[in-house]
Amino acid sequence: MKILMTGGTGLIGSYFINEFEQHEYTVCTRSPYQAKKDLPDQTHIINDLSMLDDLNEFDAVINLAGEPIADKRWSQRQKAMICQSRWHTTDKLVKLFAKSSQPPGVFISGSAVGIYGNHGDEFLTEQESVFSRDFASRLCQRWEKIAQEAVPFTRLVTLRTGIVLAPKGGALAKMLPVFKCNLGGKIGSGQQFMPWIHIQDMVKAIAFLLMNKDSQGPFNLTSPHAVTNYQFTEELAHTLGKRAYFTVPKAILKPMMGEASELLLGSQRVVPEKLIEAGFKFDFPEIDDAFVDLLMPHPVYS
Repeated sequence: MKILMTGGTGLIGSYFINEFEQHEYTVCTRSPYQAKKDLPDQTHIINDLSMLDDLNEFDAVINLAGEPIADKRWSQRQKAMICQSRWHTTDKLVKLFAKSSQPPGVFISGSAVGIYGNHGDEFLTEQESVFSRDFASRLCQRWEKIAQEAVPFTRLVTLRTGIVLAPKGGALAKMLPVFKCNLGGKIGSGQQFMPWIHIQDMVKAIAFLLMNKDSQGPFNLTSPHAVTNYQFTEELAHTLGKRAYFTVPKAILKPMMGEASELLLGSQRVVPEKLIEAGFKFDFPEIDDAFVDLLMPHPVYS
C-alpha cells in the first residue's frame, strides 16, 4: 500500500514503519533530519502537507501527529500547541480528502483514552458517551469531530490510545531510572486505572484496522486488562527485581504539574470491545507478560 503518515518520527509511527516495511511510505514531518535517521531509506519525506494538492496517489492515510501532551506543564501557550498540532493537521488532511477525485480508502486518525475523562472503576467501551469537560477530553472530542468530516470521502477509524509501553521511548523510558533506583511507587491513592498497551499490539492493531474494511469509527487501543496504578507500579518493580516503596501524594503532584496532573490522577478503565469483536488477538493482554517482554533480555539462539 501507498501510505501517507503524519507523526512518523514519533514512537508509534516510527515503530509501525519499521515493523511493516512492505508498504510505501510518505511521511510528513517537521523533523526531516530525525526521519532520515530513524526511518528506512526508501521512506519519502515531506515537511508540510501544503506540498500535496490532493491524496489521489495514496491508498491510506495514518494521522499520528501531535505535540507531546505530558512532557511539559500546561501553560496556555503549551495547551494551544497541543491542540493546534492535532486539530490543524487533521483539518488539512480532511481538506485534502475533499479535493481528491480518488481519495484513499481509509483514514486512520489519532485520539486518546483521555476523551473519556475520569470515571473511577467504571468499564468504558467505545459505546459509552461519558466524555468529560477537562482539557484532555475536550482536546480529543474536537480532534475526533474534525476527523469525522472525512467520512463522506473515506472509511474513518479513530484510535483512542492508552499508555503505549515500548522498550525504548515513551512513558516507560521516563519511569525506569526511578524504579531501578528503588524510588518508584504509586501515584496518589494508586487506585486509578491505567489503560495501557504493548507497542507490538499497538502497531499490529493499526495494521489490522488498516486492512479490515468493516472496521470504522472509534476503537479503544488498549490491553483488554487495564490495571490500577498500584498494580502497574508493583508489577514493574517486581519485573526489575526492585521494590516500589514510595508514594507521590496528590497534594505534591498537583502543585508540581498543575492541570496536567489529571493525566496521572484520573482513572479510565477502558475496554477494547470493538477490537476484540472484530477478531483481533492480543499478543500481550496481561501486564506481567508485557513487562517481561519489554524489560528482560531475550534469549539468543544459535
